Amino acid sequence: MKIVACNSNRPLAEAVAAALNLPLTHASIRRFADMEVFVEIHENIRGEDVFVVQSTSYPANDNLMELLITLDALKRSSARRITAVLPYFGYARQDRKSGPRTPISAKLVANLITEAGADRVLTLDLHAGQIQGFFDIPVDNLFAAPLFARDILERYKGRDLMVVSPDVGGVVRARAIAARLHTDLAIIDKRRPRAGVSEVMNVIGDVEGRDCILVDDIVDSGGTLCNAADALLKNGAKSVSVYVTHGVFSGGAVARIGAAQIEQMVVTDSIQATEAVRVSTNIRQLTIAPLLAEAVRRISEESSVSTLFN
Repeated sequence: MKIVACNSNRPLAEAVAAALNLPLTHASIRRFADMEVFVEIHENIRGEDVFVVQSTSYPANDNLMELLITLDALKRSSARRITAVLPYFGYARQDRKSGPRTPISAKLVANLITEAGADRVLTLDLHAGQIQGFFDIPVDNLFAAPLFARDILERYKGRDLMVVSPDVGGVVRARAIAARLHTDLAIIDKRRPRAGVSEVMNVIGDVEGRDCILVDDIVDSGGTLCNAADALLKNGAKSVSVYVTHGVFSGGAVARIGAAQIEQMVVTDSIQATEAVRVSTNIRQLTIAPLLAEAVRRISEESSVSTLFN
């Protein structure tokens, strides 16, 4: 197989390649003077099983175009099969018509990736499971739950834990981790007056004296999770920690989380950490490279991916 790294998260691509004991495919992905993307593959890939690693994180549009043009270059180079490895799938939050005359951008991006030449997609913790159905090609959606559960068991052994979903939409994700930890589940009932602003309404579940673990798929501005932590502590929680798959961290999110009553926030490296994240005292990264590498190996060998989570 061949591993091609675009520019959004090269350290993760290098770690995946190292775990598979493979070198990264030599390729140039650069810009013309007017910032158009230019891609050139410097190795023969005819008849090869090729995996392209690219998160469509900030700058989302540039990274998406890099991915699309790389897929086209590989298709025109006669690769046997092309898998788009998207540790973070951007535009996933626009997965339905949220109001009149609004787009379903997740479906549009799925169409673009398919038309550009991808034969299958490998991703991690999609914001909404139904996005798999937006693709007309096979999609393998990996889960960070086993990784998080292992880390929680190692670091919070002996503590009275309770897993908390920050909203109703994340209950399935939180319940999966609670089941692995054999602990209880609570839910934050909130409303969102407008995009990017959340207001916590109520805590469903008895969190009195418990060490709470908030679980979510994306941290963007951080407002929802900070408000949820405040609500839990007001309801008698002993402490609040947070486990999130994708650390978007837009605007002043890192500073907001640093000032919040959060013991620790753990994110994966699906999105490359900024300097602010790296120096933060209460944000820690877990690598997903071994998980991605094993999934890539199984896809290449045509073996089961779902058994990774049994």
